[in-house]
Amino acid sequence: MKKLYVILFSILFLAVAALFVLHFTGGSKSGNNAGGGEAATSPQGIAFVNIDTIVFNFKMFEDRRSDLIEKQKKAEAELNTRGNQYERGIKDFQNKVSKGLITRAAAAEMEQALIQQQQELVNLRDRLQADLVEEDQVMNRQILEYITTFLEENKSEYNYDYIFGKSFGSVVLYGNSGHDITRKVLDALNAKYKAEKK
Repeated sequence: MKKLYVILFSILFLAVAALFVLHFTGGSKSGNNAGGGEAATSPQGIAFVNIDTIVFNFKMFEDRRSDLIEKQKKAEAELNTRGNQYERGIKDFQNKVSKGLITRAAAAEMEQALIQQQQELVNLRDRLQADLVEEDQVMNRQILEYITTFLEENKSEYNYDYIFGKSFGSVVLYGNSGHDITRKVLDALNAKYKAEKK
């Protein structure tokens, strides 16, 4: 869910930046326009890509997501191992206390050790969870940066003044399918990533 918020925030930021540029560059061009009624930028200078489609079908995303899932599994395994140790410690403590096999002083020591172990377990869980969330956010930013850099480096091939990112809830609510270059960009991104991976 947080990944979706990061993607939506990035798209919103890019869209606002594009509108800012359009507003200030469009104003100076329209002053030179003799007709006065038409905007100086033609519709052919604008295209859009479906960000969700690109991200979720981009091979880099699949690879990075697999790595992240692997790290998540390792973190869960570590947490489960520590959790099982803690549970065994509690059962051992309860068993010894109920049978009167240890002194009150030893019981207090064991109880204190179990409380500390529980706190360490909670801290470990929080740290592992925070690390995974941070890695997910960094991964999303890296992928969006890769896509943006690719579009900038290949702007002469696409020949558009603006390429907007469209997704559910984004600023771009509608786009004429004639201006949708999602498939073209996705194919080129995957080809570039595949070549770099070799």
